[in-house]
Amino acid sequence: MVRCGWALLRKYGNFIDNVRLFTKGGCGGMGYPRLGGEGGKGGDVWVVAHKKMTLKQLKAKYPQKRFVAGVGANSRVSALKGSKGKDCEIPVPVGISVTDENGRIIGELIKEKDRILVAEGGLGGKLITNFLPLKGQKRVIHLDLKVIADVGLVGFPNAGKSSLLSRVSHAKPMIADYAFTTLKPELGKIMYNDFKQISVADLPGLIEGAHMNKGMGHKFLKHLERTRQLLFVVDISGFQLSSQTQYRSAFETIMLLTKELELYKEELQTKPALLAINKMDLPDAKVKFCELMEQLQNPEDFLHLFEKSMIPEKTMEFQHIIPISAVTGEGIEELKNCVRKSLDEHNSQENNAYHKKQLLDLQTSKF
Repeated sequence: MVRCGWALLRKYGNFIDNVRLFTKGGCGGMGYPRLGGEGGKGGDVWVVAHKKMTLKQLKAKYPQKRFVAGVGANSRVSALKGSKGKDCEIPVPVGISVTDENGRIIGELIKEKDRILVAEGGLGGKLITNFLPLKGQKRVIHLDLKVIADVGLVGFPNAGKSSLLSRVSHAKPMIADYAFTTLKPELGKIMYNDFKQISVADLPGLIEGAHMNKGMGHKFLKHLERTRQLLFVVDISGFQLSSQTQYRSAFETIMLLTKELELYKEELQTKPALLAINKMDLPDAKVKFCELMEQLQNPEDFLHLFEKSMIPEKTMEFQHIIPISAVTGEGIEELKNCVRKSLDEHNSQENNAYHKKQLLDLQTSKF
């Protein structure tokens, strides 16, 4: 058992989603007082998004984690205007949020070739600086990776998220009969007959108290922020993390997952959400599913069974509730169609809102 736990720990350790770096803009070049020559400006440090880059590769390639731009050229008789120092580019994966030491967001890199200036080069020596060059800006930055996907899977450990991902896509996540088989975000793509593709992120299972960073909750919950839609995956037979923890029914599981999202960041509850009730191949699953549907249709009639701290301020409104079995394939095609329909509706709403805003801006500018 110890060996197995160590292997899992090492596997998780291979995934890096946060890196701290030192950056420094280049110093400016010396001015030439006698002829009024200006030194070149120091180079700048940029963070640039690349599709095939990972933070693990960045850390391996630059173990010192120091990025310093080039110095501006001095002014001289043959070139009174010194040339600018060489810029320094830090290659990072798409989906990076860049913050300073105080946690203030400097910028976000959402698509390939997005770039952010993180440390500016110093001015070259000129009249206003008494021909003396200025030093470049020093800055410690944090790179925080948040997975970008159309759909994010939400559930407690062993709900069958990895099995579901392998069913709907070509991804090959680790699957086993114990909790925490997923120790890093796994990405897959649902492929449709008309070549439409929808990306799905399987995130490590949450546990109660994830919003307080229990079980590395923040490390996992943050990846939901950039998904466009949530897909709750719940075991019809309920969930129990271990013999020392309390058993939770499927209905309790849904309420607890909703509460964890609410306590971490309320905005997550505004995302479109679907609910997949998994393991419908188990005995008595259909009876339990009927009970669950009754509870979901009238949740207020059952909330008295919960401790007050477990009750979310607002229950999730699921656009579709689909019974499935990731093992037998039951309901998988219906789930794929519901995911697509929900995303198409969301896209349509976003487009309408965007066009209305454009029209309003045009009318305002004319006025």
